[in-house]
Amino acid sequence: MTATDVSRFTVFGHPISHSLSPEIQQAFARQFGINLEYTTTDASPEAFPGAVAEFFNHGGRGANVTLPHKRRAWELASTHSEQARRVGTANVLTALADGSLAAHNTDGDGFVRDLTERHGLDLRDQTVLLLGAGGAARGVAWNLLDAGIASLTVVNRSPAAADQLVDDIGEPGQVHSRYWADLDSIGSYDLIVNATSSGVLGQAMDLPFSLTTGRSQAYDLSYGAAAAGFLAWARAAGCSHAWDGLGMLIETAADAFELWHGQRPDTDPVYAELVKRYAA
Repeated sequence: MTATDVSRFTVFGHPISHSLSPEIQQAFARQFGINLEYTTTDASPEAFPGAVAEFFNHGGRGANVTLPHKRRAWELASTHSEQARRVGTANVLTALADGSLAAHNTDGDGFVRDLTERHGLDLRDQTVLLLGAGGAARGVAWNLLDAGIASLTVVNRSPAAADQLVDDIGEPGQVHSRYWADLDSIGSYDLIVNATSSGVLGQAMDLPFSLTTGRSQAYDLSYGAAAAGFLAWARAAGCSHAWDGLGMLIETAADAFELWHGQRPDTDPVYAELVKRYAA
């Protein structure tokens, strides 16, 4: 195989230098003897559309998309998977034969698979508190409902965004929005999911311990250092388990790999290797 035969992929984000996606995709590729180039592309929100166009116009085959570009990625695509249409955001872009882009969202599937298959959590009848209402939160909200949770409460610093997400889901009586100022008085939950960007941005989250009981479990969609603050709070609050999103990252990466290459990688050895170094 010559250099011109190497398929090109990237992950777009801002910031993105910390991303493990290149390492994960290369590990998957080695399982099948596939030669690929996978890079990181840091693009500001203003530069993102141009960066996407440049990448795909110069032979890029596929891209992962992370904070803060998931909504804009969805808008740049001409076709959308069922999940991407439902949530209105995309974490995967794929080049089509006619030069247009297809948008996919694998966040929710990867999140639920990590929770239920890797960590053994039965989501049925769970009460869930979802912190955040942006692209990351939208990516997992519908899948939580599909998994059979009893209720979903969405809390966001911007009340309008929380209200909009709840309206978009459209399950009155099961899905509710509350406001950040209400956190001291909304009771406790079986599962608390941090979908905010606070950890990535290095911002503290002042959460009350009253959100938890000894049976509560916590999950941060971020991983490594970005998840450390939330997970430290969860452990101090007495949660029975607290996980970061490393497993979710690997599962969503596997979904993208399968979309691009038509083969499903084994995620367990990749998770086992990376968790030694990066799990919070």
